[in-house]
Amino acid sequence: MYTILKLYNEEYDPKYPIICFDEKHKPLIGDIIEKIPMKPGKFEKYDYQYKRNGTANIFVAVDFNKGQRYIMLTNRRTKSDFAYYIKHLVDKVFTKDKKLKIITDSLNTHIYASILETFEFKEALRLMSKITFYYTPKHASWLNIAEIEINVTDKQCTGRKISNKNLLISETKAYQDYRNEKNLNKMEFQ
Repeated sequence: MYTILKLYNEEYDPKYPIICFDEKHKPLIGDIIEKIPMKPGKFEKYDYQYKRNGTANIFVAVDFNKGQRYIMLTNRRTKSDFAYYIKHLVDKVFTKDKKLKIITDSLNTHIYASILETFEFKEALRLMSKITFYYTPKHASWLNIAEIEINVTDKQCTGRKISNKNLLISETKAYQDYRNEKNLNKMEFQ
C-alpha cells in the first residue's frame, strides 16, 4: 500500500508517467419487447424481460498526473487482450515515454507472463522493458485511480442497459473525450 502512495506523491517526471489500470466486464443487454415512450402524464413503460447480446470487456488506463483516460473495448478478458492493450499504450499512447509505471490489481492476467505468452520473445522483452507493474494489495484496490474512474463511468455512462458493442464503443468514446477535454480526471491524492 505504501508503495502505491509513494508513487502518487512522487514529483512528476513526464518520461516516467504513472498509469493506473483496471478493467470491467460489461454484459450487453437488449430489450425483447420495445419500450413504450413517456407521454405527458404517463411514465415510460418497459418489460422486465431482456435478451443477452454477449459481453464486452472495458480496459481503462488513467494517466495519474495529466488526468487523461484511455479506454479500449474487447470481446473477452484474456491474457492476450491484456497484452495487446499494454502494447497499445506503449506504442500508440505513450510513445515518447521511457517507462510506464503501471498500477494495477492482482488479477491473474495482469502479469508479465501475459506479454511473454502473447508476443514473440524479442517483442515481449521490448514491451516489458517499457513497463513496471505495481500491484495494489488485496482488499485495497480502492487505491487504484482507474478503479475509481471505472465506477464513475459506470454511474454516469455504462451502468445502464446497452444492447450492442457498437453503441458501447460510441458511448464510452464520447464520455472519454468529454472527461479528457474538461480535464475531469485530474486527481490530487493525499
